[in-house]
Amino acid sequence: METKPAEPLSRDAGISWLVSRIRPRAGRTLVGIDGVDGAGKTTFADDLAAELVDSGLTVIRISLDDFLNPAEVRHAQGRTSPEGFLADTYDYQRFIEYVLEPLGSEDGSGRYRDRSYDLATESPVTPPWQVAPDAAVVIVDGMFLHHDRLRNERGRKVWDLSVWLDVPFEVSVRRLAQRDGTPSDVDDPRLVRYVAGQRRYIDTYHPAERANLVVDNT
Repeated sequence: METKPAEPLSRDAGISWLVSRIRPRAGRTLVGIDGVDGAGKTTFADDLAAELVDSGLTVIRISLDDFLNPAEVRHAQGRTSPEGFLADTYDYQRFIEYVLEPLGSEDGSGRYRDRSYDLATESPVTPPWQVAPDAAVVIVDGMFLHHDRLRNERGRKVWDLSVWLDVPFEVSVRRLAQRDGTPSDVDDPRLVRYVAGQRRYIDTYHPAERANLVVDNT
């Protein structure tokens, strides 16, 4: 079992730690980059992918945000519901069928789809099947990657390696305000669905404990 660093690593040290453990692995490697909205998951995952490609590995990048549920499912419990945000945002079944089963198991076919939903048009999509090389590194970024829905039949997490990007909500919310024009105050009532839903995830599933690596991405 992978030895977890005793303390959170810096961003650059975290990427180096991951590269040093991914490169010697045989077969496909499934890596999950988890964190709250605004933690920097996509950028961290892209930078890790670039380092691995530079070292000669084949990388497949996937985002859980491309596996959303339709709007009527996402908001079935109300547009301000934290419980609904945690429970209903993602289509885990499609993600498991399209990504985890073909890419995350030793006997997986390697035949995968990289998305199932387009948020811009609020519509399902069925992209063509792709075939992953036997030795590809699959890097997935997204919220809630340490949710119990993404654990195998033995109750263990599906990721070969996983990361929790540790960023205070005060920082992540300000980042989102700069990026998307959303409120910058973590206590703004308009953010209660998102902030409270993510706090519920952290309190329920303890992603920092389940991850192989915690990175201080403040």
